[in-house]
Amino acid sequence: MNKYLAEFLGTFWLVFGGCGSAVLAAAFPELGIGFLGVAFAFGLTVLTGAYAFGHISGAHFNPAVSVGLWVGGRIEAKDLAPYIISQVLGATFAAFILYIIVQGQAGFAGTGGFATNGYGELSPNHFSLASAFLIEVVLTAVFLIIILLSTHKNAPAGFAPIAIGLTLTVIHLISIPVTNTSVNPARSTGVAFFAETAALSQLWLFWVAPIIGAVIGAIIYKVVSNEKN
Repeated sequence: MNKYLAEFLGTFWLVFGGCGSAVLAAAFPELGIGFLGVAFAFGLTVLTGAYAFGHISGAHFNPAVSVGLWVGGRIEAKDLAPYIISQVLGATFAAFILYIIVQGQAGFAGTGGFATNGYGELSPNHFSLASAFLIEVVLTAVFLIIILLSTHKNAPAGFAPIAIGLTLTVIHLISIPVTNTSVNPARSTGVAFFAETAALSQLWLFWVAPIIGAVIGAIIYKVVSNEKN
């Protein structure tokens, strides 16, 4: 159970830190951290979480990553469902804590978008479903390639969390205007429960596209690294 608890805690930290920065600090009057700050918040949560929990669970914190690592031969099929359940629960608990916190603000007027992901009217810059789907597939594929190659037995030891965290930062810098950046179905699911928008109706895309991207990334990794399993 230790590895499932590690996935719960690590995903909690990712959502609480990343989505929390978006909800509480991104547009803070005059001193808001903006897109750049939110992007680094997500990257830093993964970097720190990977160093803290990587030796226990592998530090996936993301159902798409778990699927990609399974396709890449890094985890057993029996762990896949428990990992995903732990991740979704961790993300939802983090979103629930944020939901309680935001209600304590003077003049609280509702959660609004609550750092959810979306396309069309729910896209930060009103990008289409097709644009949202494509960017989520491509960026998740790249994310998996970096994860798998940087954790390869022949890669420099100890540096993978840095590469992975910075990759997630760049991913957010690219795609926040398009989808508010998912590449992580658990992250998308947790906050969608508490938003005052139609985020739940669009949630399917932020499961399907990242998982497709993860599978593509794992296949590319196998070709590049010549892995047989």
